[in-house]
Amino acid sequence: MVTAIVHIKADVDRIPEVAQTVAELNGVSEVYSITGDYDLLAMIRVARYEEIAEVVPGRINKVPGVLQTETHIAFRTYSRHDLDAAFSIGLNDGD
Repeated sequence: MVTAIVHIKADVDRIPEVAQTVAELNGVSEVYSITGDYDLLAMIRVARYEEIAEVVPGRINKVPGVLQTETHIAFRTYSRHDLDAAFSIGLNDGD
């Protein structure tokens, strides 16, 4: 699984519609409204790196109201769930 984080600048008057449309796109798992220089953050999860090009310039950038995107590709995932599982390897209930 390949994960990319896409920051999206949107037309201020269309942020809710842009967020909903982007969230419905194939390859997009979540969309968040955020503070800062960008308005939205979209999480992309695809099987291959090449598919990011289909999702970002091929779909997200074509959504009416999207003004600009900035894409970051994740190399490795560190989540609390993954870390808890890693630290519990080899432990039993008596430890």
